Amino acid sequence: MSIWRTKSIEQSIRDTDEPGHRLRRDLNGFDLVVFGIGVIIGTGIFVVTGRQAAENAGPAIVLSFLIAGAVCALAAMCYAEFASTVPVAGSAYTFGYATLGEFVAWVIGWDLILEFTLAASVVSVGWSEYAGDLAGFPLSVPVAGYPVNLGAMAVAVVLGVVGMLGAKLSGRVTAAVVAVKVGIVLFIIVAGLTYVDPANWTPFVPPSEPVPAGSAGSGASDIPLTQLLLGLEPTSFGLWGVISAASVVFFSFIGFDIVATTAEETRNPKRDMPVGIFGALIVVTVLYMAVAAVVTGMRPYPDLNVEAPLSDSFRSVGADWAASLISLGGVVGITTVILVLLMGQSRVAFAMSRDGLLPRALSRTHPRFGTPYVTALLTTAVVALLAGLVPIGALEEMVNIGTLFAFVVVSVGVVVLRRTRPDLPRAFRVPWVPVLPLLAALACLWLMLNLTALTWIRFAVWMALGVTVYFCYGMRRSRLAELSRPRTEGV
Repeated sequence: MSIWRTKSIEQSIRDTDEPGHRLRRDLNGFDLVVFGIGVIIGTGIFVVTGRQAAENAGPAIVLSFLIAGAVCALAAMCYAEFASTVPVAGSAYTFGYATLGEFVAWVIGWDLILEFTLAASVVSVGWSEYAGDLAGFPLSVPVAGYPVNLGAMAVAVVLGVVGMLGAKLSGRVTAAVVAVKVGIVLFIIVAGLTYVDPANWTPFVPPSEPVPAGSAGSGASDIPLTQLLLGLEPTSFGLWGVISAASVVFFSFIGFDIVATTAEETRNPKRDMPVGIFGALIVVTVLYMAVAAVVTGMRPYPDLNVEAPLSDSFRSVGADWAASLISLGGVVGITTVILVLLMGQSRVAFAMSRDGLLPRALSRTHPRFGTPYVTALLTTAVVALLAGLVPIGALEEMVNIGTLFAFVVVSVGVVVLRRTRPDLPRAFRVPWVPVLPLLAALACLWLMLNLTALTWIRFAVWMALGVTVYFCYGMRRSRLAELSRPRTEGV
């Protein structure tokens, strides 16, 4: 049995009509744009911006967002071609199965499970912290001496139930919340401009400086892998700092790839998938750069390394009322991030289960709502337990490396599919193939190399565990493996 066997595009599409494993097509292009904005604008802009400005980029955090957005745009073209050509749930997992083989598909699926589950758990904890701040009391309570984050668990369960009730309902909830969230972001930009001091933008790119020995980030495992491999002294700010910040604020863009996981639930994926992916990405890139410019103009960048840099910036200029409004926006904004992450994770696990790489029982769909309720239930339970019981720190780098790895595979997959299946009708075509997809893959790889060595070690451990699971279960139990076995007559 070959681990490089591929699943044909035609078979992938036929599987979408299998009774009991069929998703309902309820979404249009507007729904996809809303989903994208709903999951992209969240903890990244409300938290990561200030920390990276203070630690790595200064006011040039604006350029970091531009670099991260440009890399996403390159990868987005590849996603748009795949999602409109192969409108099947699973996103990068499905695309990898069709081009690079079953083993690569499994690795990508395993990678996405880690990405979405950790992201949803971390964001649930963030939601609980913002909500507790607004309520005036913590939503984490001690149970038998152990801290349990009841707020994080509750929001994960409630949004998991909403996701199970149907993609269209999730879209309506997301649309209502996104309207409020975008309004808050626009408020930050417009109101913040009145408090901007241009002197705070100088120097725009702070000069490079060494990281003090013994401080956080000075250890070998805590510096960017590129600096470690090249034997460079650990530094912050300067050009390396801007690039390092881009590798981290990339966390803020995670979400447009989740749009691709809903391809099977879209009425006209050939038209709507490119609209949803590019529409969401363009809107949030512009908003991110504007917010980054305003917040670094309101307050000196060294003072932005706080838990809530946006609201804190307004409090520093005496606008406490605005800070409270922004905190409310943070709670509202993070809500949709959790919802869409839960949906994305359940769709990836659903696709892997339908292919037999995970137990087939997990791919059952609800007879009324047409959603993968089994994987949705399991996803909700795992996320709620992690968010409520496990002390989770800043894991955005771990989420980033998983996402960037998926982007690399999708970009390479476009080149492979153009050569192996030039006959396929493509509603959207990436220009300048193979140059642009390979450029996208290299750009993503470069950002990966600027993540810390410790992040790479953790990623390698998770991937090693996934490879073990594949060879012990998936390789022999997949549907392609069953089809390749010789049938025994007369038994």
